[in-house]
Amino acid sequence: MDSKKKAEILKGVILSRYKSIRQFAVAMNIPYSTLITALERGVDGMAYNTVIRICEALSLNPLDFSSLEEGNSVSSQITTRKVMERYWKLNKAGRKRVLEIMEDYTHIPEYQQSTEE
Repeated sequence: MDSKKKAEILKGVILSRYKSIRQFAVAMNIPYSTLITALERGVDGMAYNTVIRICEALSLNPLDFSSLEEGNSVSSQITTRKVMERYWKLNKAGRKRVLEIMEDYTHIPEYQQSTEE
């Protein structure tokens, strides 16, 4: 997908959720001129971390700008991928031990997920 098509998608999603591009820029603490330039010329020139922040705020996949499922943020996808990459580097005994440790940790209140996460 080309940069201008991504910018069109981005603009459409922003305007479907905010009253204006300016309102979104203020909410994201991104200079309005930076956002407008990216939406007019394409997002490929925009800083990667800015694109990631925008996609995270709008629940969009930063690769193809498709909608992410509820609760399936980019950061959680990245974390899941890192965990799985490391898991598959382990041998059978290592994988078994990791699963045992994870099970143990799920019973410790300090490590249990709260409803706020």
